[in-house]
Amino acid sequence: MKKIFFTVLFLSSMYAFSQVVVETPQQTPQPSQKTMVVVQKPAFTPHLRLNIFTLYAFDDQVESDYSSTYYFSGEIKGGFEWGGALEYMIAQTQSIEFSYLRLDSKANITAYSAISEPYHLNVASNYILIGSNRYFGMNPKVEPYAGLNLGMVVFSVDNPDTGKNGSDTKFAWGAKLGLNYWVSEKVGIKIQAGLLSAVQGAGGGLYFGTGGAGAGVSTYSTFYQFNIGGGLTFKLGKNL
Repeated sequence: MKKIFFTVLFLSSMYAFSQVVVETPQQTPQPSQKTMVVVQKPAFTPHLRLNIFTLYAFDDQVESDYSSTYYFSGEIKGGFEWGGALEYMIAQTQSIEFSYLRLDSKANITAYSAISEPYHLNVASNYILIGSNRYFGMNPKVEPYAGLNLGMVVFSVDNPDTGKNGSDTKFAWGAKLGLNYWVSEKVGIKIQAGLLSAVQGAGGGLYFGTGGAGAGVSTYSTFYQFNIGGGLTFKLGKNL
């Protein structure tokens, strides 16, 4: 009887226990927390830049035939070339630039006629140019660019052997490739290579005539002078 009683009690207890629901707080799945950072590119503001150039110009050969009995040939020496420019950024990838470059060098020229006459001249070249630069964006710190310039060059020539001197103005043009590396918001380092050409800029009576600088026949020779170097660039203004 006792066995029956305990068996019924055990089974009853098991049934009652099976009906007890133990509720535990369920963790509601939380959506993954993501932080989205929106970087807004600042609007471009037209501004002015000041560029300072320090370059080295290479030698170039010049020659010209004035007639079947007279011609000259020689070399315009290279040297340290310096200058500056004001550059107005009209767009993020385009600018207008007004520049000045000066090169003080020498020219060793030989004029051939009945006799050969060597000349050792001091030549100062003053380039005044206006042009445009095209920029190619890579990142905020690096600005590659290419540019073309047109203008004039004023030559001042002195012949120390005769004491004569002269000057003349010729059409000039230039081309360049380079980049700006910005070390701060307003100051950058320039690396640049370029070409300057004076069309009919050297030769003849003004520079290498039979009477020395300032006299003689009029014959000219185009020359091309490559340069390489760099400089600094500064963004001017407060709101850039």
